Amino acid sequence: MNVDNKKFSGTKLTNNKVDKIFRGDKDSPIVMEVENPAGKGTKTLTIKRGRVDLSSVDAAYLANANTGYIKISKFAATTDVDFKVALKKLKINGINKLVLDLRGNGGGYLSAATSLADEFLDKGKLIVYTKGVHEPRTDYFATDSGLFQQGKVTVLIDEYSASASEILAGALQDLDRATIVGRRSFGKGLVQQQYPFGDGSAVNLTVARYYTPSGRSIQKSYKGGLDSYRNELAQRMRKGELFSEESNRKDTLLFKGSSFHTSSGRKVYSGGGIMPDVFVPADTTENSMVVQNLNDLQLFTAYVIDKMLPVLNKYPTSDEFVKNFTVSDDEFDKFILYASKSLKEMDSRELLVSKNYIKSILKANAARFKWGDNAFFEVMNVNDVAFKKALAQ
Repeated sequence: MNVDNKKFSGTKLTNNKVDKIFRGDKDSPIVMEVENPAGKGTKTLTIKRGRVDLSSVDAAYLANANTGYIKISKFAATTDVDFKVALKKLKINGINKLVLDLRGNGGGYLSAATSLADEFLDKGKLIVYTKGVHEPRTDYFATDSGLFQQGKVTVLIDEYSASASEILAGALQDLDRATIVGRRSFGKGLVQQQYPFGDGSAVNLTVARYYTPSGRSIQKSYKGGLDSYRNELAQRMRKGELFSEESNRKDTLLFKGSSFHTSSGRKVYSGGGIMPDVFVPADTTENSMVVQNLNDLQLFTAYVIDKMLPVLNKYPTSDEFVKNFTVSDDEFDKFILYASKSLKEMDSRELLVSKNYIKSILKANAARFKWGDNAFFEVMNVNDVAFKKALAQ
């Protein structure tokens, strides 16, 4: 593919290169020569640069006959609106169960979290409250405007789910409105207030904490010092919490006053973050350095554009592609050879351990290129243990 009469696709794509070429003044033109999706030569397109509105919903599709799946990447000003649009489309199919994926969601606006919780809760239910040493308690309640107040809900979280994600997951867990699946969340629950100075500078001061309806503080402890706080995720990994349910629960129980109860009397735990009801260990094949490097260099997308279009053209629909296409060992070897032109050092052991996961990412990126984000997550979820457990709830 060429952009402004210069070769663009290939093995040396980086985020900086993409930004430099595609960013520009509003309404300024950019000329793109692209492959025809039907496989008949190329087409030249002249498009104008402009503002692109991003949705908070990464994906929304029918996971099975009665279950919808929605992936939310952040809590922004439009999150509730984006969610409603996605949910209404799924409800047309008659779903009575929803899997809400908050893994990797670092949070965002409090108002977005409370608005989304409102979609699942009856009027008058406490969603979250804030309280500080010098700040009075402030409660946030559900109204009577929810789109999914009936029906089963399962929420997926992991150690990177933080802030607004934890407010939502904690509320739905405490009120027995959802089953939480995954690993203990990040533990970010501080309320900050900005105080400006006359010279234009300002300071942010922590004035309160977020608490779930049962009284659990979301914020993890600072007692071990700043270094311990910053390295807490690495410490979890070293202690085995990310890989062992026994270690996970034992470690969480060490926190003083960690036992709380849901509306029905079910025991839940505090001490920082939201403890899942169903634990799913981390998959080490997903976090290898070779996978991170391949992603950082955009090599999956580059290979799809350069080498896989003939394969994609054989499948008229995403459903057929997801169900019937498999990345063969030969295709995997070709991809690694292609990637080696840009990524000179790849650990052979890591390649072996992460082989199946790399195949999944390659297939998912191919699906995304032709059919969009829904197809990407459909492929990635096929072998996702946490997703399968969520469906089984």
